[in-house]
Amino acid sequence: MMRLFPVVLAILLCGNGPAARVPAVAGAAADPVFGTWANPKHTIAVKTALCGGALCGAIVDATAKAQSDARDAGIEHLVGTELLRAYHKTGSGHWSGTVFVPDMGRSFASRIVQLSPNTLRISGCIWGGLICKSQDWTRL
Repeated sequence: MMRLFPVVLAILLCGNGPAARVPAVAGAAADPVFGTWANPKHTIAVKTALCGGALCGAIVDATAKAQSDARDAGIEHLVGTELLRAYHKTGSGHWSGTVFVPDMGRSFASRIVQLSPNTLRISGCIWGGLICKSQDWTRL
């Protein structure tokens, strides 16, 4: 048994075995909000993940037009930019956090509602939620 321990430990640490496929945060990784999502015009794709104890999402792909619009707003490298920031779960399929709008160079209070396994409604709001704009994003 003692000879087997170093082998099991090496498999766990190196990620070569069934244990490597177990998510670090078991309940969070199973949440259907995690994945890669496209905005309505498919000009950007964002990968959502767990960052610390919060949901975040970074841009993983962008069209030339989206990159140009971001550069005009002072964002030199759009791919890699964190678009969804510090979202905390507020209910089943509901999240609250901050959305960064690259072509405006501004952040807004935001909500995410998962409408279906393949659709997220992302809202950005101003004036304490008095005026909001929403987009439905689809899973890639």
